[in-house]
Amino acid sequence: MLADSDEASTAKPPIYRGRFAPSPTGPLHFGSLLTAVAGYAQAKVNGGEWLIRIEDIDPPREQPEADKVILNALEAYGFEPDGPVTYQSAFAERHEHVVKDLINAGKAYPCSCSRRDLADASRGPLGTIYPGTCRAGCDADEFAIRLRTTKGPIHFIDALQGFQSQRLQTESGDFVIKRRDGLIAYHLAVVIDDHDQGVSEIVRGIDLLDSTPLHIWVQQVLGLNQPSYAHIPVAVNLEGHKLSKLTGATGLSTDDPRPSLVAAVAALRQNPPSSLQSESIAAIWDWTLEHWQLNRLTGLREIPSSHYGFG
Repeated sequence: MLADSDEASTAKPPIYRGRFAPSPTGPLHFGSLLTAVAGYAQAKVNGGEWLIRIEDIDPPREQPEADKVILNALEAYGFEPDGPVTYQSAFAERHEHVVKDLINAGKAYPCSCSRRDLADASRGPLGTIYPGTCRAGCDADEFAIRLRTTKGPIHFIDALQGFQSQRLQTESGDFVIKRRDGLIAYHLAVVIDDHDQGVSEIVRGIDLLDSTPLHIWVQQVLGLNQPSYAHIPVAVNLEGHKLSKLTGATGLSTDDPRPSLVAAVAALRQNPPSSLQSESIAAIWDWTLEHWQLNRLTGLREIPSSHYGFG
């Protein structure tokens, strides 16, 4: 099994383990808070553990000290991880080893195609559908590494969005697992790290729903267990764009987190009483965990954050 490690194979994870994995590209905003609240609540009501992993494997996009800002905000909002915070960059050697194994097994290959080379390629849910130009080999000095895909469909049932299916070879093509600049791609790193950390359910935004078949394919190629998935709706601004740094989302206030925390619980359709804003952070969490029902988000794709005073 290509992705097994002694530590991963001997570990005995709890029945349930969730995680929150922010990238240090800026402060947490209301959309990030929704994901953190949903994942934390889901872990706790299932009697499980909840981890924090800082996904710092894309230095060009990261902001100095953003990880500290994120962690300080999570602490202020009452999140209590079960174990030390980990950094994805610490697992770089593991990621590189898996890439080499995949190349040696003929399951991945070098690709020298640039964006300009693929400008006329078809488009799919994840952007350009790679046409397989370098599948037979390339002799360039600079190249990325792509994972081979097949024509067969990838099926899974999302806890909130229902049955999903995607044919990778025709809807995305062979995809990059190591970039031309030498950085490991998210689609590989996230699968390996979730496996090694024993994550049993992944709660994240619906903007990553179309990426999940890629992650399941990596799991299948590496012979890993498939976790459960629950893709929650994303917060959108007045123009209908996902809240993010690029769309001008403001960072969460830590002066008095209670209104924002209650607003997030309300946005997640848990119907907290307005009086909860005057309670302590601990009391807000006690109420949330007592009343948490993930299925209230079934089929929901967007949350207009402006309804809750954000975005």
